[in-house]
Amino acid sequence: MSQVEKSPVVELVETKGHPTGAEWLNRYSSSLMGVFGTPQRVLVRGAGCLVWDADGKEYLDLLGGIAVNAMGHAHPFVTSVISSQLATLGHVSNFFTSPTQIALAEKLLELAKAPAGSKVFFANSGTEAVEAAFKLARRNSGAEAPAGPGSAVARRTKIIALEGAFHGRTMGALALTAKAAYRAPFEPLPGGVVHIPFGDIDALLGEIDETTAAVFLEPIQGEAGVRPLPAGYLQAAREATTKAGALLILDEVQTGIGRTGKWLASEDAGIVPDAVTLAKGLGGGFPIGALVTFGPETSSLLTAGQHGTTFGGNPVATAAALATLHAIESQRVLDNVRTVGERLRSKLADVDGVTEVRGEGLLIGFDLDADIAAAVVTAGLDAGFIVNSPGPRTIRLAPPLILTADQADSFIQALPTLLQTAKDAQ
Repeated sequence: MSQVEKSPVVELVETKGHPTGAEWLNRYSSSLMGVFGTPQRVLVRGAGCLVWDADGKEYLDLLGGIAVNAMGHAHPFVTSVISSQLATLGHVSNFFTSPTQIALAEKLLELAKAPAGSKVFFANSGTEAVEAAFKLARRNSGAEAPAGPGSAVARRTKIIALEGAFHGRTMGALALTAKAAYRAPFEPLPGGVVHIPFGDIDALLGEIDETTAAVFLEPIQGEAGVRPLPAGYLQAAREATTKAGALLILDEVQTGIGRTGKWLASEDAGIVPDAVTLAKGLGGGFPIGALVTFGPETSSLLTAGQHGTTFGGNPVATAAALATLHAIESQRVLDNVRTVGERLRSKLADVDGVTEVRGEGLLIGFDLDADIAAAVVTAGLDAGFIVNSPGPRTIRLAPPLILTADQADSFIQALPTLLQTAKDAQ
């Protein structure tokens, strides 16, 4: 297949000739709800770290579907496993299970180094995994019986999250998300959530008390511009939540599954959380999320009938995740993440106009000396690079974990011109 050719599916839907990108976007605006604004491009094919748009232009994908395409686009092993599973057994209801569902749960518990009695709940996305975790937190009420008429009143109702947090857009996850612009149109949100200053250990310890049901933390805040928690923060959170009887729930939707060069970004902290949420890179591009609960006490908080999902843990999604994990392991991808990530961060720090570089592995944020991040994204697209601007001065990179050193260098070499183009456009 040449670079300008499209996938068979695209050829199938092009019933009105061969539309240009502009024509596709016009049809988009007439048929899709505008919650995402106007798409930047119409992409029709991908291979590895490259994608092509409807007009045949090639791009180096340095965003990876926002940390989703762990093994790049159209990875041959992952796609073959998905196709094979779909041709064998595509979906069963949650009245049944499948070998792939069970095997994936066992594999995640192994990779998370979860103790005996730990469990997994499968969902379809990161926000759904967080929603399950929110309900888990509600069950950690400290009451002898569920709150209700004639029963004990729950005494743990407070849930703590951080300023700058992004945990998703469903109602429970949105209550944990800090950004006012996301929250305001949908208030009142589920109550009891308190947001405290990011990275301030004293503020955390001052807020955790006997009324706290759970603390939700991202080891690295992705949507806030790739902000890692300071050293010692997770350890302090673990100690304080244990003392108060609260759950420590880590949102590793963006940071998990090798993104930082480790299976979990939190694994070097030397703690055992009560729960971890996963998604994004887990399915290698196929939708899947997971809530991992640690130990029998936490794992027993949600019981039969208290939560569920129609599609969660279906055979195709779990097969996709198993294939992705196998590819990461067998191809020593974590080594590549650490090596290429360090190379990128080091070279970014030497670029004029870059004031700070943050992150770990291939989750990288860098700040600029002017409010030109959005213009850099535009200049990057014109030059054949896909990046993201979570803030007016911040660029985020979350490429496929298989990004090569040469591909990373090509962006570094282009970046000074992109910055100058962005400044000239202001």
